[in-house]
Amino acid sequence: MNGWFLTAGITAAGVAAIHIVGGRRDVVLPLLAGNLPDEPRRVLHAVWHMVTADLVLAAAALIWLSPGDRPGGETVAWILSAHFVAYSAAFLAVTLAARWSKPLLRLPQWILLLPVAVLTAAGAL
Repeated sequence: MNGWFLTAGITAAGVAAIHIVGGRRDVVLPLLAGNLPDEPRRVLHAVWHMVTADLVLAAAALIWLSPGDRPGGETVAWILSAHFVAYSAAFLAVTLAARWSKPLLRLPQWILLLPVAVLTAAGAL
């Protein structure tokens, strides 16, 4: 049993749950009620659902890797770790580019995503 992968998978599942509940309330509902033209609004809504699927599938893959001895498991783990690093970097870049006061807390999603990357990398070592 690879406890790192199991912990990463459970953490990723928690991130997905927070995304589903908090994202619907704080992002999707205001987006749908906003003034954007219909097409970009619907595209952003679809992208939110794509991220939901992505987070759920990544959590499932990490939990699937946790028993160990999966063919190609190490490669999959490194890809998933890079995936969560990329998500974290995207949030950090967008947040820092906005030049907000206390920017690291304005879009704190990176704080949830980066631990999944680190736990996954630890399991792959």
